[in-house]
Amino acid sequence: MRVSAKADYALRGMVELARHEPGHPVKAEQIAHSQGIPLNFLLVIMSQLKHARLVRSNRGAEGGYSLSRAARDITLADVLRAVEGPLVDLHDSRIGELDFRGGAEPLVEVWMAVRSNVRAILETVTLADVASGSLPDPVRSLARSYRPAQDTGRG
Repeated sequence: MRVSAKADYALRGMVELARHEPGHPVKAEQIAHSQGIPLNFLLVIMSQLKHARLVRSNRGAEGGYSLSRAARDITLADVLRAVEGPLVDLHDSRIGELDFRGGAEPLVEVWMAVRSNVRAILETVTLADVASGSLPDPVRSLARSYRPAQDTGRG
């Protein structure tokens, strides 16, 4: 699974919003500066998040962006789907409809397991969890068991 810069920036921007008091808009410039995100790229991302009804924007001197609902009600999966589409996409096919044959047939179950595990994490972790640093125990446990790949240097 590859996480794009767009997905990373969207999550970081949303966590930044979650750290602010509800109902008090945060200027895009402030989000961009605090998270090291190029402003023009952030504005495109915020537009997508607004279209997905995850943020709202207010114009004017006191304007900016705010979450459209409580941070505890927005999962990381919600944010990723808004900017990237499906969490695990296997060349635009539905995993249950894959037609792998012969020795490759068990790969369908592998892809099902991958999708299930990604969803199990991203659909349970909320912006509030990340903003408060209180990740669910199963996520912390998996993070503790992480070991980088030895042969490629990539995880």
